[in-house]
Amino acid sequence: MRRVILIAAVLVSGVVFNACTETVEKEVKKEKVTSEKSEMKMRVKDKRVSLELNSMQKQHQLKNMRSHLEAVQNITLLLANENYEKASVVAYEQLGSTTEMKLMCASFGNETFENLGLEFHKSADEMSEVFKTRDSKKSLEALSNTLNYCVQCHATFRQ
Repeated sequence: MRRVILIAAVLVSGVVFNACTETVEKEVKKEKVTSEKSEMKMRVKDKRVSLELNSMQKQHQLKNMRSHLEAVQNITLLLANENYEKASVVAYEQLGSTTEMKLMCASFGNETFENLGLEFHKSADEMSEVFKTRDSKKSLEALSNTLNYCVQCHATFRQ
């Protein structure tokens, strides 16, 4: 009798285990399909212009944008500490219209992107000069103006 009960218990637990496994697998598949559909909808809704970059260009551009973001973060901290001279140097050297930045903007083959990028770097040159006045209000306005080009670019383009 014990043997029959033991065998029945093993069979029942096996059936329950299989049922649970099937349910979990179905849920995982359902989540994957839902995630893929959601991702497809996001891609369809993204109406920004693709720069159609190859993998190497994408990585280089991401590195460059992250560098710009770090520079803005550094500038913000320097302004908070009223270190206008250093903020001016960072703005000019890391965000300004250097030859390297001008060539970079021109290398993507999109005139609108190039012009927006050049305006961004030009605004950083102007921001650098504003910082030298040590006027906090004008400095923050100049920083906001430069960041506006970032917002415009990210709203218009994607990789």
